[in-house]
Amino acid sequence: MSHVGVPRGTVRKRRSLALLTAGVLTIPALAGCSSDSEETSRGVPQDIAPAARDRVADGSTVNWAVDAMPTTLNAFQADADSATTKITGALLPTLFPMDAAGQPKLNPDYLESAKIIEREPKQVVLYKLNQQAVWSDGREIGAPDFVAQWRALSGKDSAFWTARNAGYERIEKIERGADDLQVRVTFAKPYADWRSLFSPLYPKEITGSPDTFNDGARTALKNTAGPFQLKSVSKAKGTVTLVRSPRWWGDKAKLDTLVFRAVAPKDRTKALADGTVHITDVDATTADRIALALRDGSNGQPLAHGPGADLTPAAALRSWALAHGSDEEQAEIAQAAREKNRKAVVAYGAEQKALRGYAVRKSLEPAYTQLALNGESGPLADDRVRRAVARALDRQELAETVLKPLGLPAKPLGSHLALAGQPGYKDGSGALGDQNTKEAQALLADAGWTQGGAAEKPKDTKAGSEAEKKADKDEADKKKDAEGKADREDKESTEKTEAEEKTTDKDEAEDKEKADKTDKDEEKADRAAVGSDDSAASRAEGLYIVGQDDKPGAGPVQAPDASTATHVLAPSRAAAAQSLALLRQASAVSEDGTTAEAASKATAQDKATAQDKQPGGAAGAYAPLGTAAPAPASVKGPLGKDGKTLTLRFVLPSGPGSQSLRGVGERIAAMLEKIGIGTEITKVPDESYFKDHIASGDYDLALYSWPATAYPATDGRPIYAKPEPATDGSLLVEQNYTRVGTDHIDQLFDQAVAELDEKAARELMKQADARIWAAAGSIPLFQRPQLVAVDKKLANVGAFGFAAPRYQDIGFTDRQAAGSPADRKK
Repeated sequence: MSHVGVPRGTVRKRRSLALLTAGVLTIPALAGCSSDSEETSRGVPQDIAPAARDRVADGSTVNWAVDAMPTTLNAFQADADSATTKITGALLPTLFPMDAAGQPKLNPDYLESAKIIEREPKQVVLYKLNQQAVWSDGREIGAPDFVAQWRALSGKDSAFWTARNAGYERIEKIERGADDLQVRVTFAKPYADWRSLFSPLYPKEITGSPDTFNDGARTALKNTAGPFQLKSVSKAKGTVTLVRSPRWWGDKAKLDTLVFRAVAPKDRTKALADGTVHITDVDATTADRIALALRDGSNGQPLAHGPGADLTPAAALRSWALAHGSDEEQAEIAQAAREKNRKAVVAYGAEQKALRGYAVRKSLEPAYTQLALNGESGPLADDRVRRAVARALDRQELAETVLKPLGLPAKPLGSHLALAGQPGYKDGSGALGDQNTKEAQALLADAGWTQGGAAEKPKDTKAGSEAEKKADKDEADKKKDAEGKADREDKESTEKTEAEEKTTDKDEAEDKEKADKTDKDEEKADRAAVGSDDSAASRAEGLYIVGQDDKPGAGPVQAPDASTATHVLAPSRAAAAQSLALLRQASAVSEDGTTAEAASKATAQDKATAQDKQPGGAAGAYAPLGTAAPAPASVKGPLGKDGKTLTLRFVLPSGPGSQSLRGVGERIAAMLEKIGIGTEITKVPDESYFKDHIASGDYDLALYSWPATAYPATDGRPIYAKPEPATDGSLLVEQNYTRVGTDHIDQLFDQAVAELDEKAARELMKQADARIWAAAGSIPLFQRPQLVAVDKKLANVGAFGFAAPRYQDIGFTDRQAAGSPADRKK
């Protein structure tokens, strides 16, 4: 499928510096469900048409579509992407690839063993290498390769341009072991995710110097150690060609040649029909066409879909009549249209016939889609508003919208740090609460957003300033009149009366003039707040404001005042007391249901941070008891405060491969409208969506995805780390594009990454996940579908799910099928 909405290169780059009850204290357990939720969670199995190697033919060529040509073959650089990952996976050592359950598994092609042999005084890991493991130039893989990669990625030498060094900076030294096949790694600080290191492993010829690291591995890899080796890279053809490696010591690759071919998502249906590719990710539309092709091929009936399928008999008769009528001009037009339609029908039929040679293999992709709420400024800086947004969402409905039509299990994701089926998965959404419209409305009311708020005059308005000026002027006039009273006493009474009448008339005129001016100023301010049909926002392409369909009081979101951009309104005393109660319960979260005292013992050095104590900062806070929920927003329109409507800017990608994402966004907007939140939907080009909007913080709401990981303590840290202020006043957000975080979350990550007991580390991650839920900056929605169109005779390839491909096992089960259909038009 198209990867719009996934941070570019994050499949490998997550280790970088640079992809929801009413009442006051009706509190679900902060960890989410009961402790058996981890035991009962099941992932969706992979779908790769598995076959024993003896049933797979030797030889042939397979073409595998990628989104674009890789800009680099160095997986540790900032512009590495999914194509880089696929290609290097077939060429270089991965010491601990993920298995079908999303766990790292030792790769026997490269390692005999790898384990922690010392914990005190320092952690020491001993790698025992496969004695047959060699680079393609014949040199043994050994300690010099580990040392060179450590020095390149440790972060100590800025000459190496690397976007990822997590874990390498904890290494103190690397030494040769008892023999050349042993590598001894000593850590300066404990590192739980040590299995994540040295994958992929590059030869020392690449990592040994900044020049070769920065430039040498971008377009070429002369020395490799995988079942394939690099033959050529052709930008003109858009191909990267791999051939079977004669130096490979493991199971011999079944394919002679593996070609990665750049094919844009919009061109993939045609590429399949033309026989240009054998394997490609597809969207739901292409998957439906393949399903129809398989169905139509078995019933022998004319196609009931495609061009002209919706043409009624009456319309067909009228078209024929026009084409054969006496009006020559109309006949010519009708004949041209009929010919064009005939050609389209023939072409479509030919494509459908060709698509019968493919199958769509389905699973869930190791990535999840989330709703991101930008908490840096504006209404979402108030965590009560963020929680209200989260509790307005029916996540089950959103999951069903995407997954149910594809025949995949439609269940909302319950964790930020693991996916269903992984050992550390546990539903932590209870920290925030289930979908509840009334509670969401109560949270908004507690934050000051009310039905009449949009009509209220903001404090310190221009009109108020004018009134103060008038009062000052009247007082000065009175003083002046008193001083001139003695001079006026000798005048005749009639003249005095006339003078007083003139003064009165003048004052009344001034009053009327200033009142008119005030009305005009207020009218002008109202127009600015609501926005006119001719405003720039209304003229912007792809802009639509939900909740503003000719409804009064709605308008574009107001620019936040810089002085109050991160201000959070204080809740009532009840909410503050509840926050402390919830904070205590948060520390009681544990896998086996231990008490708060036992759980707090494991985190004795943790202290409640300032952010945890600040208004609304506790996990799972609800509106105070007695807060009245506003009337249904669908009846009365968006909420407001201080003369501003509650409208959020929702940024979505506009490309053809993002229809599903836009559909989810529109459903979310409708859900938010029910609680009085308006959404200003802005659709932007796919290529600028992430860089120019998500990463830069130019949004209130957005949908994008993060890939799964077997190392949440390492990979999750930069995504959920609390942003830090830079010297220029900006925020250093790492990969936390929601700008929402707490010190306590950071502490839990830091403890987990140094915890060598796997069970204890997972428990710390569950506690961190509960607090991430409660902060309501990121709301996981569902695991992404994975649809892969594959030549029906290919085995051991398709929708891999969590698992890394075994490239040496991919091939055709029928020897005569080798090279077909993708070679048939050559």
